[in-house]
Amino acid sequence: MELTFLDPVYARPGPYACAYLDTSRDVRDPEGAIRLRRRHLREDLAQQGADNATVAVVSDVAGTDRQVSGRHGQAIFASHGHLALVEELPDPPAHDAARFSALPDVMLLAVQHAPDIPYAAATVHRVAHPEASAPEELEVDFQTGRWPSSTVAPETRHHRSGPAAKWPHGAAEITGELTELIRRGRAEVIVLGGEGWARNVLENRLPDSLRERVVTVAGDGHAAGEGRALLEQELSEVFRGRMSERDRARVETFRARRTQHADAVEGMAAVVAALQRAQAGALLLNTPVDLPLRLWAGSEPTQIALSSAELESLGVLGFQEESPGAALIRAMVRTGAELVVVPREELSLGDGVGALLRYTDPGVPL
Repeated sequence: MELTFLDPVYARPGPYACAYLDTSRDVRDPEGAIRLRRRHLREDLAQQGADNATVAVVSDVAGTDRQVSGRHGQAIFASHGHLALVEELPDPPAHDAARFSALPDVMLLAVQHAPDIPYAAATVHRVAHPEASAPEELEVDFQTGRWPSSTVAPETRHHRSGPAAKWPHGAAEITGELTELIRRGRAEVIVLGGEGWARNVLENRLPDSLRERVVTVAGDGHAAGEGRALLEQELSEVFRGRMSERDRARVETFRARRTQHADAVEGMAAVVAALQRAQAGALLLNTPVDLPLRLWAGSEPTQIALSSAELESLGVLGFQEESPGAALIRAMVRTGAELVVVPREELSLGDGVGALLRYTDPGVPL
């Protein structure tokens, strides 16, 4: 999974105010609950030394995601009175959290983007007009996205309708539009729902190269609330336990290289050493995330270590202790490394982390 969506955070200098809060709308009096969360957020950031302007900008945006219904959360990052990034979270945090620190704590947001599977979804349903004696119509909705972030930040939903009797011809036109969206978004999975006959016609009109990616579901996608993805419930079933093709390939490569003791490392010490040299092409992270060690970090992304003494020996000035997630993700983003989130039961890693290396330094043991 690429982490370029985090670039706006690091484009601004620190220190950063970071907030994770539950902004679900499926509770009694959500506005009242969010007002209380907002007040606690302001108090927490102020107690940690955040400046008034930064506290205000975080507070102002907290809970403004009224267009998203149901259960979800929000992640907010700001510095020096300016908003750096705000994103919806598919799952609310277990506990609201506010932090003011030299490095932004983006780990939870990054993990909630995984497995970041590009997909397309389409559904067809029949509409009758008995009161107008009009012929039956078929309505089609289709949408592309990246799972699971698109559940609460869906892309444009396209809607088409036409006479049911002319559906074979109409399906051909719609698959032309859908195919273009699929190719543009590089969708790995195409999920089709709705009425069986109409859905099958739509599937059969797709090019052969795309038909093998199709998964059919029974739902019609119309239970989703405002600001939610088309076929959200069905997508959650389709993608449960699934990784993107790119991440799956990274995991298999790591398994093979670890067996050969070549170009793959695991454990916090080895991963940190690789990040110090901008050597990591991809970092593998076990979930649930449990990083046992604190890290030390300087002003530059590669200034990362397990101890202050190590940074001193490297001639680094102005460093401090940081949470491991904040230090690791900054180093990854700024050196162009990818993130692969993998369940611990599928691939257990020393200290919960591993790395695929871009190159091997002959003078440094793996």
